[in-house]
Amino acid sequence: MKLSIGSDHAGFALKSTLVAYLKEKGYDIVDRGTHADSSVDYPPFAHRVAEDITRGESELGVLICGSANGVCMTANKHAGIRAALCWMPEIADLARKHNNANILCLPARYLSVEVALACMEVFLSTSFEGGRHENRVNQIDCI
Repeated sequence: MKLSIGSDHAGFALKSTLVAYLKEKGYDIVDRGTHADSSVDYPPFAHRVAEDITRGESELGVLICGSANGVCMTANKHAGIRAALCWMPEIADLARKHNNANILCLPARYLSVEVALACMEVFLSTSFEGGRHENRVNQIDCI
């Protein structure tokens, strides 16, 4: 599976850990930055990951910033993107099953590495249930 991942400076350390983990597991990773912990604006990184998904260049994405609010809001401006802010594996599970989320947003300042890894594992291994949720998901994008 090909994944795009991005972060700002607050998420850089966690992103680095997740990238190493994902590569070890055999995922094809597109790292959209940032590549250092010096202060940067988060929107360009979120836009790059969202564009990878909308163009079909990556199947899913992961975005990380301090609270995950900024990257989540930015990514969700793109049609077809359903970015979900997740802070526990159960939320990541429901985001995939019920909302067909395609970008996982993690709040680096509020998660341990272990919880972030658990959220990501659940997100990547869970499929959309469809059924009654399909109609709801189809109503998300603005026309």
